[in-house]
Amino acid sequence: MRKILRDSIRLRLDISPSEKQKDFFLSDAKYTAYGGARGGGKSWALRNKLILMCLRYPGISVLLVRRSYHEVMENHKKEIQSAVCGEIPLAKYVATERRFDFINGSSVKLGYFRSEDDVGQYQGQQYDVVAIDEATQISEQMFKMLSASVRGVNNFPKRMYLSCNPGGIGHGWVKRLFISREYKAGENPDDYKFIFASVYDNDALLKSDPDYIRRLENLPDDIKNAWLFGNWDALSGQFFEEFDYSVHTCPETPEIPEGEHFCAVDYGLDMLAAEFIAVKDGRAFVYDEIYEPSLIASDAAAKIRERLPADAIVIAPADLWSRQKDSGLSIADIFAREGVYFTKLKPRREDGWLATKEWLKATDGVSRLVISRRCKNLIRSLGQLTHDPKNPCDAATVPHEITHAPDALRYFASYFPCGDEENGKRRLFEKIKRKGRFT
Repeated sequence: MRKILRDSIRLRLDISPSEKQKDFFLSDAKYTAYGGARGGGKSWALRNKLILMCLRYPGISVLLVRRSYHEVMENHKKEIQSAVCGEIPLAKYVATERRFDFINGSSVKLGYFRSEDDVGQYQGQQYDVVAIDEATQISEQMFKMLSASVRGVNNFPKRMYLSCNPGGIGHGWVKRLFISREYKAGENPDDYKFIFASVYDNDALLKSDPDYIRRLENLPDDIKNAWLFGNWDALSGQFFEEFDYSVHTCPETPEIPEGEHFCAVDYGLDMLAAEFIAVKDGRAFVYDEIYEPSLIASDAAAKIRERLPADAIVIAPADLWSRQKDSGLSIADIFAREGVYFTKLKPRREDGWLATKEWLKATDGVSRLVISRRCKNLIRSLGQLTHDPKNPCDAATVPHEITHAPDALRYFASYFPCGDEENGKRRLFEKIKRKGRFT
């Protein structure tokens, strides 16, 4: 019986790894990353390593994740099912759990993670192995949250395996750990191993698609250097590499904190993003937010007015003073009619981002700006915002949905630069003017 099973495994898996894929299969580092360039056979290597581990080590529990449900199902579910659920099944697929249960007690669960909230579903779970396909598509905080699930009481050595290419929101932390090898306190350099592979290491792809290299060679230079040659300096990833979930966030608080109060507003019919901020003793605390689509201006103003401290300065960009052709009123006029008076700001994008980075800069693990975890959209968006590919000093404007909350924070930072506590007289004047004592 064992011989039959052994022969069936050999026939059905048909595993013929490249030399780089063999290195990946044999790696025993705590954290092993594979890839670096397009076409190196990353997903194939990751998937088949997990299958081999499950067959060799009875009873182990494995989690394989990718950014979206569609991606993990399309890229891995069908392939694993084809490999191990054939005529003589080595595993069965439990659709309700998105899990392959092997005949020896091992299992592979398929997961996904668009945000920190998605990763939360794996907290409290225990896995011997966690594998992340396209790791640069996730934030460092997601990686840390997933790594906390790699634990258990059995003797199997706990491991994480990653596939990755340059670019994306996770570019910075993957590069730091596996390429630059710059480690923080508590991180052991011996735990991290990177195996570089490119299309030139993938004979199977070169034979099946000989034009693949030519298509990569015709890309713009920065993308070509990243995708073809695996140059991690060719593309930038996360715009706010300063942002660290453990440094810049704190638990929710039910009360409005003491200090000078501000509300920074980014408004359009597609989205209202309003960040409520208190500044005291040179530190800024983003304690609440409104993030809601499809609100007309009067309804958006009412939403803000409900939460607005009486002494708050409301900051908004100058384009909200543009008058509408049909009514002759500006968005600022409509908000004022509803009791929300804007302070006009004409921010230069690059200057605003630099000012925001100054607020986020941490010294000895302490930042002058902290965000309540109630502000989930700001936290999520800061982690996902990427560089403008044409201007490294600016943030990308796509996907547009994640730009609203960071833009609002940028308006605040432009109005109140870090270290500008002495300008209280100017802000007092704004408060008086807003209340109508001056015109």
